[in-house]
Amino acid sequence: MAIDKITTPAVTDDSVTLAKMAPGTDGNIISYDASGNPVAIATGNDGQVLTSTGAGSPPAFETLPVGGITMADQWRTSANAFINSSNDITANWERVDTDSYGTIGSAMSQSSGIFTFPSTGIYLVQALVAILPDGVRTIAGAEIRVTTNNSGYSSATDAYQHTTAQNYNISVYMSFILDVTDTSNVKLKLSYSANGSATVVGDSGSTRTGMTFIRLGDT
Repeated sequence: MAIDKITTPAVTDDSVTLAKMAPGTDGNIISYDASGNPVAIATGNDGQVLTSTGAGSPPAFETLPVGGITMADQWRTSANAFINSSNDITANWERVDTDSYGTIGSAMSQSSGIFTFPSTGIYLVQALVAILPDGVRTIAGAEIRVTTNNSGYSSATDAYQHTTAQNYNISVYMSFILDVTDTSNVKLKLSYSANGSATVVGDSGSTRTGMTFIRLGDT
């Protein structure tokens, strides 16, 4: 069976106008705007990814949120402190610095036992307080106290133990998840709480009384 030869009409400059794309920037990607006109997507930075910005809007190069824990820090008291009745633990605070201590991100800061956060976010705060009772108190414990206006403090969480022993330490543990929306106003401190005096135990080589701060995510 014979096949007829197929001929293609000649194309001339007069019959067809070829579209020519204008020069652009190396790394640009062509998209379309809400009117259907071509538009260049600005070149992103190294490590950024192209993401959708929604219907009617060209995509854009953006930096992905950082995953995982970005901040972890730990502080302790380095020496014993005798506290008369319920009061804040203000003295001998130091950042942990022994036994291959590890940290992530920016450190907490403190002044007279008031702790300031390095950035906004949702934080897990853990506290351990070792107490040497005077042999008279029947209950002794501690509180994590929080302010949201850099002024008035309230008890966010507390823990107590019953004791009448003398020369034997007791320990209490507390934890609280705190939403730090403003680093100038949201702060916290640790307080001894009982109906009489006691010694809050500190140690420069081991954490007997201290706090751990872990940033879990954005506020």
